[in-house]
This record gives sequence, C-alpha cells and structure tokens, in this order.
Amino acid sequence: MKFPKFKMFSSLLMILALLTVSAAMVAAQDTVGPSGSRTVASGQKMKIKGVVIRRDADTFLVRDANGVDTVVRLDDTTSVKSKGGFLRSGTNYAQTNILRGLNLEVEGRGNASGELMATKVRFNESDFRVARAVESRAAPLEDRATTTEKKLSEVEENAQRLSGQLDELAAVANTARGGAKAAQETADAAVAGVNATNERISALDDYEPQTVAAVNFRTGSAILSADSKTQLDEIATKALNAKGYVLEVSGYADSTGSIARNRILSQRRADAVIRYLVENHNIPLRRIVTPYGYGETNPIADNTTREGRAENRRVEIKLLVNKGLTQPTQMLSPSTSSGR
Repeated sequence: MKFPKFKMFSSLLMILALLTVSAAMVAAQDTVGPSGSRTVASGQKMKIKGVVIRRDADTFLVRDANGVDTVVRLDDTTSVKSKGGFLRSGTNYAQTNILRGLNLEVEGRGNASGELMATKVRFNESDFRVARAVESRAAPLEDRATTTEKKLSEVEENAQRLSGQLDELAAVANTARGGAKAAQETADAAVAGVNATNERISALDDYEPQTVAAVNFRTGSAILSADSKTQLDEIATKALNAKGYVLEVSGYADSTGSIARNRILSQRRADAVIRYLVENHNIPLRRIVTPYGYGETNPIADNTTREGRAENRRVEIKLLVNKGLTQPTQMLSPSTSSGR
C-alpha cells in the first residue's frame, strides 16, 4: 500500500525542520568584526578556547586558533580552576592567576557590552606553569622598556629645548656681531688712553720730597715747643693742599744717655709729632708712613758740642708727593671715525 502524499509531507516537514535548526544556529552565532574581534550577543551562551594575550584588572583578552579576539569579563562568581586533580575536581585559583600566555577554556554568556561574562575558566597545570615562567621574564623586560621609553621622551624634550636655546643664542650672536665693530673702535680709542696712563701708573711707588723740615727738642724731652708747633702747622697746610701725598716722620736723639734710652726717646718724639698733626690738623693716618725712632744714629752734627747735640735732638718731617700724580695727564684725542 503506497502513501505518496504522506511521504511528500514528511519530506517537507524534514526540510522545514532543517531550515529552522539552521536559522537558529545562525542566530546563535557570534558576530566577528573585520578587525578580528568578537562581539558576543547579550545572553548568548558560549565556550571558547585560546591564549590570554592581554590582562587588565577585571578583564582579559583571549585569542583563539582562528586569530579571533574575545574580551572576557570576570566577576565574583567566576570559577577559576585547573583541570584534573583529585576526583577530577581540579584546584581553585585566584583570578589574579590568569596570566598572559595562559592557554585556557572559558564558558559564559554575553553581556550588554558584547563581552563574554565568564562563569568558568579552566586550564592545565602545565600550561599555568609555562605562563607563570613567561610572565616572570616578560614583566621585567616590559618595565625596562617602559623606563627606556620615558628616557627617550625626556631626551627628545631636552633636544627640543636645546634647539630653542640654540636659536636664541644664534640671535644673540648676530646682535653681538653687529656691535663688535663699534666695540672695536671704542677699544682702539681706549688703548691710546691706557698707553698714555701707563707711565703714570708705573710711577705710583715713586715719591719725591716737596718739603723737608725738622723740629728740635730739649734734652731728655719729647714735648713740642711753640716754635715746633708753628713749623708743623706750616707742613700740615702744605700737605692738605697737595694730592697723593704722604708724610715720613723720623725721630732722633743725641748721644747723651744709653743707646736703648735714646731709641725709646726718639720714638716718643716721632709719636708726638704724629699726634699733633692728627689731632690738630686731621691728617689721615693712611697718609703717614709708620714713624720710627732711630735713636742716636744718623747724627747731622757733632755730639761732642752743645750746639751739635741740640741739632741732633730732632724729628724730621718729609712731605712726599707721588710723581705719577704730579705729571701732566695725557688727554685723549676725539675719535676720527666719523669719516673726516
């Protein structure tokens, strides 16, 4: 007995079922973008195998055998275990043990962001040991590369700053070059003045006496008489009207008494003259050569006579003026660079 209509109907039902299943499978497939990244539909259940190529705080990126990348997100309910073990239960691992280079399997469902929200993560112990060894070597190299990159950035910034400074220096050099000619002309004019004053400068230590005077003292005394003070007044007036002067004061004694006593007495006489010039005429101390008592040495008269001893009891005052300051000043001629 034949039932052709029934067979045809059965075939149509089978084709329809196949089309339905095929459509469901197509609907259940994930979407892979042109860049090789996978977007998982929200609520879609999926299981993928691959290698972790990037690890962030709450996500990691898995690349499968076809080169397609999937972002996997972790939460507090995600189970991370190794495969096998006692009663094939595996060993629990913290989520931080999901390392780059780890070959693993992930099961989960898509979320609203197109990521795979992981419920299970499984891997072999041997793969974990390899990934941990790779991570231990890769991390220092990455840190070193980061440090090198920072240093290169600093070098580039310094090079840019130096380039700007070189430009500024070039501008300053151009300005200085423009003023060099005028500076040279000024220097040439100054050389003439320097040469003209060199002779005066070389004579600064060469003094010549303008006035030489002597005041006398009584035997054994260092007290100035009225006549002596009058003489000192005249010397002070001449000194204050001079330029570049110094006063040389030397004390002496006759041969009466011991040598040591005469030396002290001559020093006291020189000090008395200095004190009078400073206190009564405001002669600066820097203008007075350090006084010295010569005692009975360097007599100017015979110590065996009364008159000779009176002349030897003296203080000599010399008004010295610097030769360099008494010479006429060389005047600089006006510059002739105006094109005359």
